[in-house]
Amino acid sequence: MGGHRLRQCHALRPPGRPSGERVADHRPGQDGRLGAVVALPAPLVQALRQHKEAQATERERAGKSWKDHDLVFPTAIGTPMDPRNLNRHFADLCDRAGVRRVRFHDLRHSCATLLDEQGVKIENIQDVLGHSSPTITKTLYVDPTDKVRRGAVDKLAFLFDE
Repeated sequence: MGGHRLRQCHALRPPGRPSGERVADHRPGQDGRLGAVVALPAPLVQALRQHKEAQATERERAGKSWKDHDLVFPTAIGTPMDPRNLNRHFADLCDRAGVRRVRFHDLRHSCATLLDEQGVKIENIQDVLGHSSPTITKTLYVDPTDKVRRGAVDKLAFLFDE
């Protein structure tokens, strides 16, 4: 989900502000500070809206046991999901999709690398991931891809023009 940390997904509240902004936010942390507001791409907002509709069925099924915490990823009764269960669910999704299992955290690295490959400035990727420094983002999260390497060396083609 756009490079979020596991604990951020755990506390993610749905988008759908009256203004129509494409954002979601996180519940305040244990230190009482407000959570981050996160911009979301339009297709993800649409998927989250569909997910919310599906949750209405779960809410009805749970009946009076439903505890509304206004979460995107609650348990079957609406309470916050244990992060270990989110990890297990993610592993199951990988298995069902037929892809190699990776840690949930590895999605942050993939997000950074994909954004870099699309030409997004490192400072913007830093903001998406919530890093304090672009150095952390570049050295620890962005993996150089063949596409980026080829694009870089192709800029030297002018040296071989006749």
